[in-house]
Amino acid sequence: MMDEKLQSIVDPIKERFSALVYVYADEASLIIPPEMIVEACRVLRDEHHFELLVEETAVDYWPELKPRFHIVIRLRSLKHNLIIGMRVPLDGNFPSMPTLENVYPNANWFERELWDMFGIRFLGHSDLRRILMPHDWEGHPLRKDFPLGYEEPQYSFNFDEIDLRKPYAKE
Repeated sequence: MMDEKLQSIVDPIKERFSALVYVYADEASLIIPPEMIVEACRVLRDEHHFELLVEETAVDYWPELKPRFHIVIRLRSLKHNLIIGMRVPLDGNFPSMPTLENVYPNANWFERELWDMFGIRFLGHSDLRRILMPHDWEGHPLRKDFPLGYEEPQYSFNFDEIDLRKPYAKE
C-alpha cells in the first residue's frame, strides 16, 4: 500500500514515461528506460519537488545480460518528506546511460564511482575518471565477473611451503 501523496506523484510519471511501478514496504520504485531517465528526473525535481539525489548505485545481475545492470536511484522531496526510487535497466557488458549531472550536480561523484567500480559509462559526464581505484587499475572490481585474487591460507602443516612463495622469500 503506497502513501496517497506518493501515489499522486507516481501515477502521472508512470503514464508520462511508460514506467513500470513496483511497491515494496510502502516504497515505490519506477523502472524507466535509460533514454527517458534525465527527463523523468527533471520532471520529478521541477514539478514534484524531489530536489535531492540521495543515491545512485548499481546492481550487477551477471551472468544475465538483458538486463545485466540496474542503476538504482533514490530521490527525496524535503517539501513532502517523500522518497521515490527509480531503476534504469542496462544491457550487456558495455553499459551506458545519460548523465544526471545537469539535473542533480552531485551525480558527478556517484557516476564516477559507478564508472570506476562497475564500468558503466555516463554519456555527457563532465569528468568521468576513476575516483576510488588507482588511475592505472584495469577492470571494474564490483562486476560479478571480475577475477578474484586467491592466496592459500597458511597453517602449521603447510607453513614452510606457503612461506617460500611469499615476496620476501625471494630476497
